[in-house]
Amino acid sequence: MFLRAYLMMAFIVSFVCIIGFSFISLLISDQKIIMFDRVVIQMIQDQESPGLTSVMKTFTFIGSASFVIILSLVLMFFLYKVLHHRIELILFITAILGSACINGILKNLFQRVRPDLHRLIEIEGYSFPSGHAMSAFTVYGIITFLLWRHIPSKWGRSILIIFSIVMILSIGISRIYLGVHYPSDVIGGYFASGFWLAVLIWFFQYYKEKRYNKKYKSEI
Repeated sequence: MFLRAYLMMAFIVSFVCIIGFSFISLLISDQKIIMFDRVVIQMIQDQESPGLTSVMKTFTFIGSASFVIILSLVLMFFLYKVLHHRIELILFITAILGSACINGILKNLFQRVRPDLHRLIEIEGYSFPSGHAMSAFTVYGIITFLLWRHIPSKWGRSILIIFSIVMILSIGISRIYLGVHYPSDVIGGYFASGFWLAVLIWFFQYYKEKRYNKKYKSEI
């Protein structure tokens, strides 16, 4: 019963995400989202100040590859040595590496040039979808999924969810604020990562349930 609910939820999320990503990518290809991007960029960059710029650079660093690698190594150690969850460790590694590979493929497929309206930092490479947005959604999404079952209190779970949402949104907004991504790049990154995570979790839950049933039958 629970397996069906989990699988249905994962299917719905993956379906919504792939439709959302397809819609965004179509608008980008037809250049019908330029006005939306410019309006949102203007709204966010109108808030520019030295203090806020420092904060946004910090969030961008937190979403960078170097920081994600360090964070991933710490979490991998925690999953393997503390919780002794090898299957969850495989899921975590697959999620992180898969997200990076998918982002690279999509960037080279769309080859969208980065915005040049008002950059506060310089960076090379293509723009769509945002690698920082995908990485943030994948990392904090999979962390939430893996740690959820180990937190007994509702308050603890609520804090975990709120923390993950804040980190995901803040990292995405920082890329827009700093002028290196369009809002549609960030949204597209969230959709792409959401699809990837939903598919992974679908297979993970299915495997766990089948493994449990097999073990249960052998003990009867």
